[in-house]
Amino acid sequence: MTKIFSSSLRCQLPVLVAILEVLLLVLYAVFVTYDDSTNAACQTNQTDPLQNSVYHVYPFFVDVQVMIFIGFGCLLAFMKRYGFGGMVFNFLTATFAIQWAVIVQGFFQFYHDGKIHVGVFNLLNAEFACAVVLISFGAILGRTSPIQLLVMALLEVPIFAVTEWAILKYLKINDAGGSIVIHIFACYFGLGVSTVLYRPCLNEGHSKEGTTYQSDILSVMGTLFLWVFWPSFNSSLTLPGDDQHRAIIHTFIGLSSSTLTAFALSALLNRKGKLTMADIQNVTLAGGVTVGASVDMMISPVGAFALGMIGCTACMLGYKYLTPFMAKKLRIQDQCGIHNLHGLTGLISTMAGIICILIASEDTYGPSLYQTFAHRAPVEGDPRLKELQELIPGLNPGEGRSASKQALYQVAALGVSIGVSVAGGLLTGLVLSLPVLAQPPDEFCFDDTLYFEVPEEFDNNVLPTRNHDMVVIKD
Repeated sequence: MTKIFSSSLRCQLPVLVAILEVLLLVLYAVFVTYDDSTNAACQTNQTDPLQNSVYHVYPFFVDVQVMIFIGFGCLLAFMKRYGFGGMVFNFLTATFAIQWAVIVQGFFQFYHDGKIHVGVFNLLNAEFACAVVLISFGAILGRTSPIQLLVMALLEVPIFAVTEWAILKYLKINDAGGSIVIHIFACYFGLGVSTVLYRPCLNEGHSKEGTTYQSDILSVMGTLFLWVFWPSFNSSLTLPGDDQHRAIIHTFIGLSSSTLTAFALSALLNRKGKLTMADIQNVTLAGGVTVGASVDMMISPVGAFALGMIGCTACMLGYKYLTPFMAKKLRIQDQCGIHNLHGLTGLISTMAGIICILIASEDTYGPSLYQTFAHRAPVEGDPRLKELQELIPGLNPGEGRSASKQALYQVAALGVSIGVSVAGGLLTGLVLSLPVLAQPPDEFCFDDTLYFEVPEEFDNNVLPTRNHDMVVIKD
């Protein structure tokens, strides 16, 4: 079986990659050009190089890139026999997803005069689209071939880009940390794919799902990279100045409170009163998601602290009780528990953001209320707009929305994100289930030997393992 599968992969993977890269090469040649900050022809003796957007955007781009390639890569390498697959397939999928997102998002957000105008900001934006794909990847980790992962990225990026564009252009919501647009979309898309690719035999666990001492250390290194750079992820698209400053502070406070809560709950819920590495690797990150939708708002430090604790508790209980229930009763296998770390916490974050919008007032924000909540600013021609522009020069006209109306748009965006992601995930799952895409047989799930040349001592170096609480489901 292994030889037959390897022969199929030997033909299919190079052919698919060749087709995708030739397609991208043509698209880049026809449509992609430099933006004004990158184009040498746009520079004059009046141009101040220090005002180039690269100096503001590039630090965030680098931080998010570390999260994408090192953070996610190491985090997904927790299985004893799937370390290569978790890290390397993350590398493969992420690289293609970013290439593809530059084109797809470019047509919706950066297209004018017949060209997609590219700068570092485009790459940062594409990395967020890539993060969506990698979160979805977590639901089907170890159960799919690299061919299936590339096809999933090929389909998910356009569906995400259209949804993102529609929500931001027409619903015009506040979602600085991407709780609605990124985390919730990615979660339910991945669960939709996983539902179609359901494997009943895996509900009782798989002999290759366990972890080793070394694989758990590698995975928690990924957690640490994600933890350290998450403030950049949440703050990179916020308004420069006090909004961005608050976003960094709130993210750190939320992460720190969720981390301490995770340690306490891990020991409390463990039958032997010991810490579980799966909890440390995942639940500690819950606070970064939970503060996302309100991260740039005046939620106060104690608000961020409370959100971190609430998100962590929901995430922990989800891993312990909801993930097994979903697999047994709903036929939804969530390999990395993305519904707990991104779905539940994303929903809590959305609700917190709606509450913050409803109570936001000029008493708390001053005139900058209409910068943080740009769509609540008065419309063009309103005398109140002129008054505000005297206090805040450069303030743009808004939609004149009330707090309650803005909150309703947030709810609508949540519904759109969940609806489109579930439908898109189910359709993508149907495509991935096609035999031609080389889905691995049950006995070779979570096994590097199916795809990689492994060292001869591979089997001998695998230490005694424990079952990974996050992925093994038992009665």
